[in-house]
Amino acid sequence: MANPKPAANGKNLPDLASRYIKGDEVPWTPMAQAPGVDVKVLYEDKASGIFTGLFRIPPGGVVPDHVHTALEQTYVLEGSFGDEEGMAGPGDFIWRPAGNRHEAISPDGCLILGLFLKPNVFLKPV
Repeated sequence: MANPKPAANGKNLPDLASRYIKGDEVPWTPMAQAPGVDVKVLYEDKASGIFTGLFRIPPGGVVPDHVHTALEQTYVLEGSFGDEEGMAGPGDFIWRPAGNRHEAISPDGCLILGLFLKPNVFLKPV
């Protein structure tokens, strides 16, 4: 695949322009599958399943049993976040391969940046 080229004036064409997201202008919304957990959607392409968002989990919060259908990446900004395989704190990074199943917990509450290549499958309805 050839690399896209900018317009003759050296500027990006509109489809190739950078997108700047003002985080303070993006609302927090409740995560339907995890009561008490809020998400701030920074990027989402529903056709491909690509998703980037901030997750705010209260102390003792739980993201119920689910399976990652593709690569999942998590960067912990504040607090603690993990599962039965380990716990991460500020500055720690977790990645999970497709097929990973777990219940995520946050003993102290946390703020995490999550990147998913496809939506997760939650195994129990809320």
